[in-house]
Amino acid sequence: MMKKFLFLSVFFASFLFAAEIKYSPLIDQQILLVQKINDANISKNDLKSILHEQKLLYVEALEYIMSNKKEYLQEINLYDSEIFALEKIIKINKRYDNTYAILRDEVQKKSYQLLRSQNMMIQNILLSLDYTDSESFSEEINKYIVKNQEEVQALQSVDYSPVLALTEEFDTLTQAKENIRDFYALVDINVDVINNIYLFEKKMYRLNKYSKYNLIGTVVYINKFKYAKDINFMLENYGLSITKIVFILAVIIGVFLIRFFIYTLLYRYFQGIVSIAKYSNAILKSVKKALHLLFVLVGINLILFIYNDFISVDSICRFFNIAYIFVATFIFYRIISAIATVKIDEIESENKNIKREIINISLKIAYVVIFIIGFLIILHLGGIDLTAILSGLGIGGLAVALAAKDSLANFFGTLSIILSDTFSQGDWIEVDKQEGVVVEIGLRVTTLRTFDNALIAIPNATVANQDVKNWSKREIGRRIKMNIGIKYSSKSHNIKNAVEDIREMLCKHPGIATQNITQDYIFRTKTRLISKEDAAGIKNILLVYLDEFTPSNMTILIYCFSKSVVWEDWLETKEDVMHKIMEIFEKNSLEFALPSLSVYQENREK
Repeated sequence: MMKKFLFLSVFFASFLFAAEIKYSPLIDQQILLVQKINDANISKNDLKSILHEQKLLYVEALEYIMSNKKEYLQEINLYDSEIFALEKIIKINKRYDNTYAILRDEVQKKSYQLLRSQNMMIQNILLSLDYTDSESFSEEINKYIVKNQEEVQALQSVDYSPVLALTEEFDTLTQAKENIRDFYALVDINVDVINNIYLFEKKMYRLNKYSKYNLIGTVVYINKFKYAKDINFMLENYGLSITKIVFILAVIIGVFLIRFFIYTLLYRYFQGIVSIAKYSNAILKSVKKALHLLFVLVGINLILFIYNDFISVDSICRFFNIAYIFVATFIFYRIISAIATVKIDEIESENKNIKREIINISLKIAYVVIFIIGFLIILHLGGIDLTAILSGLGIGGLAVALAAKDSLANFFGTLSIILSDTFSQGDWIEVDKQEGVVVEIGLRVTTLRTFDNALIAIPNATVANQDVKNWSKREIGRRIKMNIGIKYSSKSHNIKNAVEDIREMLCKHPGIATQNITQDYIFRTKTRLISKEDAAGIKNILLVYLDEFTPSNMTILIYCFSKSVVWEDWLETKEDVMHKIMEIFEKNSLEFALPSLSVYQENREK
């Protein structure tokens, strides 16, 4: 009696358990679709419609799982309790030799084991999303799919087709056949799941990125619309989707708006710093285009990142990193240039005694340093080992020094020119048989503009080792020297009066330097054991004398200096002095003598 009761209770429990067997809504729906596909009478259009429905279900399932990833990963030991209960029931049915009941429950157990293996495969793949890159993620997918296939292959060791061919009709066998059909459908579904995992590999990676950026809700909401799903199927061939297009448009609009906001923010920030407020306008104006280019590069980089499913490509990243460094180097160059421009304007307006060539060379050195640093960073980002290059410089340093000895000589020549203060930009000099105005003292050459408007470049090493005549290093005194010839027929007292008149005229002339001029001159030279007048370039000698008897005339020497050293002023002063000398000669009845030869013939009586 007890055995009969136990048998009935087990039978009733197993029947009740079988009647309450349920999978997830997705699995239940997919089983129905697989069974429809396996129907021999299905039409081609129906098959196409079912396949499309299957794909939509898998897309929805993927989005649901990615939206609830944390909750899904917490569902561990799936179907363990069901499998445990079935194992107990199978043992009891084996005790009473209930063959079809055992078959029914064993197939059901395999279905649960298959689903558990499938679930563990998906969970492991989802977990690998958080610690792998795109390439490693593909390897992880293959690893877990292989493991799943081995487990499913083991579950398919028994062929149940003979059972499906049985014609007996009773409940236990009918339930067993239904479980077998479900099991085979689940095997097909597992294959579909694997295929969709491969198909959705990038999409899973992308949705996981959306989840990290808290955008998964927006993505799922957009994809819920019917038209979005239809459009996504068309855009998938081009690697696009509605969500990607929305985010790309958002990036374009965001970059367009943010660049103006950042520019305004930088302007206010620079204005708030007292030490650089006067440079802010020049700096921002000079870097405006470069900043816009930088934002455009950032926008293109983000668009490609979104298009590539939020997967970083090394070659693309390397290209944009190099582009960023290039633009950043250019921005630093423009900032230094803007600050220098403002500083030079201040120097010009305040008449500060600062050598312009020092500023120019300092700027060039700063530019070279900026570009070298930028170039080294670009080489590093390009994958070049800088350690090997720098260590190689020690070995090849001698060869480099020998090859660049002329350049080094010119550089040290530049330092010698600047430190010696022999000449400056704008000075009129003579060097190496060349004469002209100094245009610029560069790092390698000094350029001269000749008086016939030619440009000459002389290496600084040559300039540093040559005699340099600097006509501009004089404050007062440009020489006026004349040798005026007078006829031998001139009277002695007229000559003496003319000499005195010329000397007096020159002493009183406003354009001629005299001894009194130095008393009002403020010396700018420092106290040194040298002549202040020679150091400053002051000449005020005034000499007027009857100088010599030549074969054709007598000469009066006039030797003096104009106050101005400017060529035009010197010509005006010289011209005025010549007119006054002519007036003095007329006053004293003197005539200018031309080079001539007088022949005297003596008449002698034979």
